[in-house]
Amino acid sequence: MFYVVRLLLIIVLTMILATLIILAGLIDPHGKVVYRINTLWTRAILRAGGVKLKLAGLEKLDPSRPYIFMANHQSNLDIPILLQSLARFQLRWIAKKELLWVPFFGWAMWAAKHITVDRANPINAAKNLRRAKERIAAGISVVVFPEGTRSRDGRLQRFKKGGFLLAVQTNTEIVPVTIKGSRNLLPPGAWRLQSGTVEVVVDQPVSIAGYRPGNLRLLSDRVRAAIAGHLGQSSSANAAVESAQSQLDDRSLEKQQI
Repeated sequence: MFYVVRLLLIIVLTMILATLIILAGLIDPHGKVVYRINTLWTRAILRAGGVKLKLAGLEKLDPSRPYIFMANHQSNLDIPILLQSLARFQLRWIAKKELLWVPFFGWAMWAAKHITVDRANPINAAKNLRRAKERIAAGISVVVFPEGTRSRDGRLQRFKKGGFLLAVQTNTEIVPVTIKGSRNLLPPGAWRLQSGTVEVVVDQPVSIAGYRPGNLRLLSDRVRAAIAGHLGQSSSANAAVESAQSQLDDRSLEKQQI
């Protein structure tokens, strides 16, 4: 019975705050006001769900400058968790456009001016990544899940290169962020939210000095190793396959202009 009451509370909060976010989005061209409402929404959801956060490493960041935050992805809880963990920053996600069709959640993404990418259309994808450059130039940080989707088994997947190319082309430091425990509370495919504690570890910002589109694999490996270390996983799993694929990706990315 307690869980049912908690679930109903989350649904009611979602409907009310998401509606406010959508209405505000009609008159908020940059989504900055909407984003603050979004932060209240995610805080309410986590509290109603009994989710507590344990944060480490925030002192390493300068809240006056934008970063590209790269985090592992294990649960639908990861987005509200990051919003609360990095509350001092204005954040915008790079996410697949299909999320815009999710009731309330997707509509709120549109209102907050998050960056959606059509993975099936490289031309549109490049256009949307240009929007990410504009966000960074305006002092807004960008969040990327470099795995591209949620891990089904909790292990890190191969990192995609788009976010690293964005970092190099905008001269923006990357901050590795490790989320530990979200999968235990809401695994992929599950609907029942468990209460508990999630640990979020923020690493030292990674300078992109010396990196270019042709050696993104080295930058990707460095960020992946930082996250894998906090998860207690080997950063060299499937190294031969990942290295070969990364080299192909790098050659392809050298030809792209975002």
